[in-house]
Amino acid sequence: FAIQDEISQAILEQLKAHLLEDGGQETVAATRTDSEAFDLYLLARQRMYERMQKPLESASELLDRVIEIDPSYAPAYAQRGIAALLLGDNSYGDIPVPQAESQARLFLEKALQLDPDLAEGWAGTGLYHYGRPGELAEGIEALEKALAINPNLVDASNWLNNAYVQANRPADARAILEDVVQRDPLYRPGFANLVFVYGLFGQLDKAIELVEKTRPFMATEPTMGLTDSIISYFKGDIADSLVYAEKSLAVQPNDRVYRIFYSAGLGGTGQNELLSTEGYRGWKVLGLTRLGRVEEASLLGADLAAEGDVLTWFRLLNVTDRSAELIDYLESRWDDLEGFETDFPPDGFFGHEVMIEIALAYRRAGNQERFGDAMARVRSAHDSLLDQGLSHPDFWVSEASYHALAGDFPKTLELLAAAIDGGYISSPRITDDLPVFSDLEGDPEYEAIQARMVEHLEAERAALGLDPATA
Repeated sequence: FAIQDEISQAILEQLKAHLLEDGGQETVAATRTDSEAFDLYLLARQRMYERMQKPLESASELLDRVIEIDPSYAPAYAQRGIAALLLGDNSYGDIPVPQAESQARLFLEKALQLDPDLAEGWAGTGLYHYGRPGELAEGIEALEKALAINPNLVDASNWLNNAYVQANRPADARAILEDVVQRDPLYRPGFANLVFVYGLFGQLDKAIELVEKTRPFMATEPTMGLTDSIISYFKGDIADSLVYAEKSLAVQPNDRVYRIFYSAGLGGTGQNELLSTEGYRGWKVLGLTRLGRVEEASLLGADLAAEGDVLTWFRLLNVTDRSAELIDYLESRWDDLEGFETDFPPDGFFGHEVMIEIALAYRRAGNQERFGDAMARVRSAHDSLLDQGLSHPDFWVSEASYHALAGDFPKTLELLAAAIDGGYISSPRITDDLPVFSDLEGDPEYEAIQARMVEHLEAERAALGLDPATA
């Protein structure tokens, strides 16, 4: 940090001169506060740009100093609220999410109270809302407002990309990210997110080209390990994906995205003991369930559902033949599926997975009306994703699940084969993870597809020096 401070001070002097010449957005802010406070503010922004826990913690301290110097400086409150959210234990830090959100909300409300047209304040407000159940639309509205005020706010663009994917709009997300990366190629979140979104669209050639073009400028950074992990994952090279993610996680142990891909690697190579202890949230439940530790899995799954992860809870209930509990949970909280989908809209990552679990539960219960409603919602969401060009193995599994529930077994087998041959891996017995395919067990074509999946699983385990999973 001492070296950074020296470099940053020189940069800040040039930056201020440039902004004053150009009449830029930050110039107005600079004229409203003490010069020392503005220098500290810019230094804090630089450290936040790194998206690592220690720099984020340092940025928070710097912003606290800015606020102490000038309690009326709205941008400092906005960035302090954003820093609090980024330091939550669902992002880059270890602050419990409820505490991080409570702290952030106070700072963001203060920022907008001081300046109702502050782009940073609306961007932070959007970040606060879009990940909370039932608040996605509110988050999108705030982020779009931030960008209407300042179209060059790359953080707001990146968060709007995330929100658009969650709103079943991955094509819009990709367009945003391509613009962000073109304007700022070394903006780490935008770069990594674009690699991931290219994976969602099956555009691995573009992802690889982007990574190799960027690598000389970030060769030693954990972000490169993440993007290598992402590409390996979408190629079906799960062992390589795990190794890359593990190395990045060793540098940033509290980074949520690194832990997600590390967890995916553990799950895809059948390392269920590690998954049950080190997996990220729902992945830990999967590991416990695979090990037969259903009571532990249920306790954790119920906690996650209370925090907004109903997919993990619903999937656990279906896997453990407790679909009636799923229906009770659903109907005690929402009057109908329209209300549920308002809080948990279909996402643009892997398909409408949560509604597939609901459809399976209603089919098991013999409730044809609710089953038909759920299936129609899945079909609508998936048709939208297909129209946008989404194409990767995890989505094909969701599509196969829909057709299995619809009784179209030839289409189910075609899609499941494409997913397995594209690198998708589950438990050696697929229905242990995905009971939606139970009606196909014993079918020769299905068993052959499953055998190919097991062969791939064992090859990935062998690459890591692990014993066969089916030994």
